[in-house]
Amino acid sequence: MMKENLEKGILLISCPDKEGIVAAVSTFLFSNGSNIIHSDQHSTDPVQGHFFMRIEFSHPHLNDQLAVLKEAFDETAKPFKMEWSITVSSKKPRLAIFATKEDHCLQELLWRWQLGELHADIAMVISNHLDFKELTENAGIPFYHVPVTKESKPEATTEHLRLLKAHRVATIILARYMQIIPEELIHLYHNEIINIHHSFLPAFIGGNPYQQAFDRGVKLIGATAHYVNAKLDEGPIIEQDITRITHRYNVTDLKRHGKDIERIVLYRAVKWHLEKRVIVHGNKTIVFQ
Repeated sequence: MMKENLEKGILLISCPDKEGIVAAVSTFLFSNGSNIIHSDQHSTDPVQGHFFMRIEFSHPHLNDQLAVLKEAFDETAKPFKMEWSITVSSKKPRLAIFATKEDHCLQELLWRWQLGELHADIAMVISNHLDFKELTENAGIPFYHVPVTKESKPEATTEHLRLLKAHRVATIILARYMQIIPEELIHLYHNEIINIHHSFLPAFIGGNPYQQAFDRGVKLIGATAHYVNAKLDEGPIIEQDITRITHRYNVTDLKRHGKDIERIVLYRAVKWHLEKRVIVHGNKTIVFQ
């Protein structure tokens, strides 16, 4: 007898906390032929709080029956006022990476992708400079040069949107892309644009944070990966890390040490986003490990 073709899926749930959520979800999955592989949950407050849940499950022929399963689950979700999503684990989201002239974050993402550590298809790299054309094309990824000046920004945005649509991009990664993202793009890719900021936010928002850190005489520097919203460097934080420095360090030293943190923090944030481990709630995130 042949084994059923089991596909793995991920169910994410966010809703007001109340009794019976776990029972209702578990009953639904069982009654629809699914098997729970792993489950994580978090409640902000047992009385008037919010409830979050991530479930990995297997289901016979999930890819073929996904639409039917979603329609059925909506009836379970409505009484609990759930915001939810069901995705097929085997499907790889398509990424676009935006970069400028600093290559360390781009290099890290390409390396991790080549090692199979990022569950995604990198559809393209977009840059406002030509520095990364050879690097990108050597990795077998299309490269697009879209210059951006104050005068040409509307035209650049139009070209970005055209490329993103043509390549069916689901998520945008800003790998030290040193341009302000227009609101049109932020609205279209709500909570699907991840940026790396080279400071431990909320400290040193905006430009030249290493100089700001040096001027302030801090003893710790860090990096922050966050979703992009309309407020500069104030989107929901996904991941952060720090390293200790001393009075002997100049700004160049800070930048050198900071690059190591930036690259790993961005990689972790992208990986967790792709694995559907992040739920955004207001301006905060729940990150299931």
